[in-house]
Amino acid sequence: MATAKEWVAGTRPKTLPAAVVPVAVGSGVAAGYGSFIGWRAVLALVVALALQIGVNFANDYSDGIKGTDEKRVGPVRLVASGLATPRQVLAAALGCFLAAGIAGLVLAIAVNWWLLAVGAAAIAAAWFYTGGSRPYGYRGLGEVSVFLFFGLGAVVGTAYVQMGRLSWLALLAAIPVGLLACALLVINNLRDIPTDASSGKRTLAVLIGDRRTRLLYASCAGLPFAVAVAIAPAAPFALLALAVLPLAISPAREVLGGAAGRGLIAVLGQTGRLQLAFGFLLTAGLAIRL
Repeated sequence: MATAKEWVAGTRPKTLPAAVVPVAVGSGVAAGYGSFIGWRAVLALVVALALQIGVNFANDYSDGIKGTDEKRVGPVRLVASGLATPRQVLAAALGCFLAAGIAGLVLAIAVNWWLLAVGAAAIAAAWFYTGGSRPYGYRGLGEVSVFLFFGLGAVVGTAYVQMGRLSWLALLAAIPVGLLACALLVINNLRDIPTDASSGKRTLAVLIGDRRTRLLYASCAGLPFAVAVAIAPAAPFALLALAVLPLAISPAREVLGGAAGRGLIAVLGQTGRLQLAFGFLLTAGLAIRL
């Protein structure tokens, strides 16, 4: 039986900034317009975290029963390592999706019922990333999904549930958030190219190869700073995000320099810190309006 520490490790804590940052940035947009609503921001965070942890457990379950996690180098996998049964990990995933659904239902009641359709799409995307007979994560579409749901959807959705309307600024701010979320997935997939290729898991990294995946990571880590500059005419303090540019240089140098295997686990942590620092400075910059 897995210990509490092993269950926590199974949530893949280094990926959780992908859930926290978009909610913070969307709330920053709402605050800049004078529309920040604390309890709705908290519920949006519950939805995002529950979905992120849920997809991590669902991934653990689906890859575990398919045997694609047996030789992974990265963080602990509960099913593949035998620490927990598939049924236990599946229950954990479904419990997280239920929590996300309940929090989302409250927001839908308070704001707009069509949010239920968005929530259902997010849960379906989380499950079918590696679940089902034709998981889209095995066909090179994982980064697209992450950009859409943990970038555009999460930022714009968080701003919407507080403002009651769509905002072009939220849409623009979602781009760097989505790119940095993709950077986390790119690092995971880069590390796992050998084992994924041998097990038939056709991630984007497997499809485009090692060198192009490294260039893709550098782009995902660097382009957010250009977008921050583009946001500056509407929200000048968005330029605060440029202060963390040095945090992007080190992991990009490691990746472009050929880091592999366990060396990429450290890069994953660096990328998470970059995402958090960039996200919170961008949040502050969007909240401070002249």
